[in-house]
Amino acid sequence: MPPELHSRPRLAPGCRLGENSQQRVLLMPERALRLNGPSLEIVERCDGQHTVEQIVRELQKIYSQAAPQKVEQDILGYLALLEERRALDFEL
Repeated sequence: MPPELHSRPRLAPGCRLGENSQQRVLLMPERALRLNGPSLEIVERCDGQHTVEQIVRELQKIYSQAAPQKVEQDILGYLALLEERRALDFEL
């Protein structure tokens, strides 16, 4: 289920951004996920301050050549995936 637009994603306890061989990674218990491009842009904004809607709007500006609805769908899908992997928590 996609996250609510007014919720505020933040990294779950035990998860943090790190670097590995000059690449940004999302460090999670027992695993790591390489981040680049849009995935890095999304995770960097999961600070508990930005709402999902703010993240979507900011990335729609950055990736203005892509269809806004496609950008929103991709972000919501990625956030839902990270929540499923227990890398994100959402506050209302």
